[in-house]
Amino acid sequence: MNVKPDFSKNANQAATAPAFLSVWDMHAYYGESYIVQGVSFNVHEGEILALLGRNGAGKTSTLRSIARMGDPEVRKGEIWLDHQPLHQMSSHQAAGAGLGLVPEDRRIIPGLTVEENITLAQIAPPIGWSHERLYEMFPRLGERRKQEGITLSGGEQQMLAIARALARDIKVLLLDEPYEGLAPVIVDEIEKTLMTIKEQGITTVIVEQNAVRALELADRAVILDTGGIVFDGTAQEVLENAELRSEYLAI
Repeated sequence: MNVKPDFSKNANQAATAPAFLSVWDMHAYYGESYIVQGVSFNVHEGEILALLGRNGAGKTSTLRSIARMGDPEVRKGEIWLDHQPLHQMSSHQAAGAGLGLVPEDRRIIPGLTVEENITLAQIAPPIGWSHERLYEMFPRLGERRKQEGITLSGGEQQMLAIARALARDIKVLLLDEPYEGLAPVIVDEIEKTLMTIKEQGITTVIVEQNAVRALELADRAVILDTGGIVFDGTAQEVLENAELRSEYLAI
């Protein structure tokens, strides 16, 4: 009988310091399919956390559950953001509490320019970064502010999706596969942006299939396997542990 290596002793190292975002014993379902199975982890303010795992491990489902998207349905557990009970909120209320989700498909609104996409994100409070500040962060968006958003390149659309999130007054940025389909040079630009966001004190949780790039960026990592956590520790630990990477990330 083959026994998988046990890395769970590292679980919840973040419990040694006050958490800004806390997920406690979260269980979520798509219909009767049990997808997120008792996930618990903490994220500190200003930290970048990489949420990793193979395809089907439950990464996107965990992110959507935290964002209170309703699908998957969270049936048990608690989610706290800066002492606010997200598990008692709708997705709209969670966004108002400071949660910003950038989904994998980016959700750029057809028929609207870059500027209109950003303006629409600020239609209701709390308002975050100004247009000027966003164009300073993303000069390409400033140059293309009158261009229809869906005609931008993949990298520019990802920048617009992040800019729309920052246009709200967010505390935590949730990113689902931000590097997907992007050239390495564009990934470099996105990473620089995320480091600048970190310097502004915004906490980031990143789900990314390009695990090495995510680990090089992140402070800490949580690895999922079949809906549960198998590792919680520093990103550097994962980079240095070939057995762990081979078992759960196939890298």
